[in-house]
Amino acid sequence: MQSERHVRLFKNGRNQAIRIPKDFELPGEEAIIRKEGKRLIVEPVSPPSLLSLLATLETLEEDFPDVDEGLLPPDDIDL
Repeated sequence: MQSERHVRLFKNGRNQAIRIPKDFELPGEEAIIRKEGKRLIVEPVSPPSLLSLLATLETLEEDFPDVDEGLLPPDDIDL
C-alpha cells in the first residue's frame, strides 16, 4: 500500500471535502479529524469496549432471587 497519494479538494455544500482512495479507506462509519499545525489528521473511531458500554448502564435496584434456596449445603451431598 502506498503511504502518500495526491488528491483533489472539492466543495460539498459549504464544506471542503476530499475523496479517500480505496487503498486509504478507514474502517467503520465514523472518524475523528483534528488539526496539528498545517496538518489534518483523520483517524477511525474505535468501537466502544464492552467495559465502557457497561459503565453507561444504570445500576439495577432489584434484588436477585436466592437461587440456592432449598438446596442442600455442599457438605451434605453424596457423590
